[in-house]
Amino acid sequence: MSEARRDDARPQPQPQDPAALARLVACEYCDAVYQREPLADGERALCLRCGGQLYRESTRAYARLLPLVLAALILFAVSNAYPIVEMDLKGVRTETTLWGAVRALYADHMELVAMLVFATTILFPLTEMLMMLYLLVPMARHRMPAGFERIVRGIRQTRPWGMIEVFMIGVLVTLVKLSTMAQVLPGVALWSFGALVVVLAAMLSFDPRNLWDYLDEEPR
Repeated sequence: MSEARRDDARPQPQPQDPAALARLVACEYCDAVYQREPLADGERALCLRCGGQLYRESTRAYARLLPLVLAALILFAVSNAYPIVEMDLKGVRTETTLWGAVRALYADHMELVAMLVFATTILFPLTEMLMMLYLLVPMARHRMPAGFERIVRGIRQTRPWGMIEVFMIGVLVTLVKLSTMAQVLPGVALWSFGALVVVLAAMLSFDPRNLWDYLDEEPR
């Protein structure tokens, strides 16, 4: 693990080189400014003032980011198209999908809960994946996507609201409790949701701000 060097933030008498300005990085926790230094594979740069992470070496993560986004979109589609769980209670079998669970909550006059489940498990995760796809496909062709800055900021704003892993924990706890009263059969969507959580965890390890560096390195 390496620590970044604090850059001189005093006013300069002459205009600074634009290339040097592009290598500056500010700590998002305490606003300290540093000069970006090259890192070895697996290393990360920490702020000397507060200890917060400034950036990390993510070349390998970037190389597999587009395949991860495509895999996440496929798993997301499967997770919403097939039942999460099937229950057999005295010969009566019922099944539900994620969208069916949202509609059931809304029908039971729990509109706020239904909106929260829809937003955190469908809307925000899907929005982030589509925004990532929108950026990565043109970048793979060495082109700058239109609205690059706004999309990167949008990804950072929506990312904390995606809570598929929390939903999975709730489903598993519910299944354990229901197994004492009825026969519970995991559906296809439950397994795809589990795989989706793993893929999203790999995606979330990549800071979207690092896309700036790869965009600068690629020919326009």
